[in-house]
Amino acid sequence: MATAEKLVSPASIGHFGIRTTPEKFEAMVKWHLDFFGGHEHHRMVIVQDNSHEQIPRKKHPRAATVYHIAFTLNSLKDLATSYEQKKARGILPYWPVNHGMSTSMYYIDPDGNEFEMQYATNPIGVDIAIDEWLARVKGGEDEKLLKKRPQIGQQLSRYENSIYFKKPVETA
Repeated sequence: MATAEKLVSPASIGHFGIRTTPEKFEAMVKWHLDFFGGHEHHRMVIVQDNSHEQIPRKKHPRAATVYHIAFTLNSLKDLATSYEQKKARGILPYWPVNHGMSTSMYYIDPDGNEFEMQYATNPIGVDIAIDEWLARVKGGEDEKLLKKRPQIGQQLSRYENSIYFKKPVETA
């Protein structure tokens, strides 16, 4: 039965859980401690499950799974610092990307779970210089060109960028 009542939304992520195989348990714990910079009780649960079967993501890159978990940082500087700290621990993003509305670094843990660190300056859209935009509209510029975001480099899918298909991107 549909209702017009507004649903109660969560205030924050309480924790998330990942199930892994016994042989990957230690590697998973280390990776996530290095990735998140320590341990805060019950923000993340890693369960060592003897019945868990690891399906290689390279064989099923588009399998129905949790797509990824994203964490928003407070500034672009924080995102840059986060990248440097992870790189110092041997964790490199497989897909560093400027989405336009956000700048993100996508990482994959030892089990193939995807984590995004992002800084979103404008998650609703891209800011425009109104006077420049107005002049372009009044000048008769094609609407398709006015709506198109600028090209910022080669665009590959996350699977084309995946460490499972090639080496991670090493940036200075």
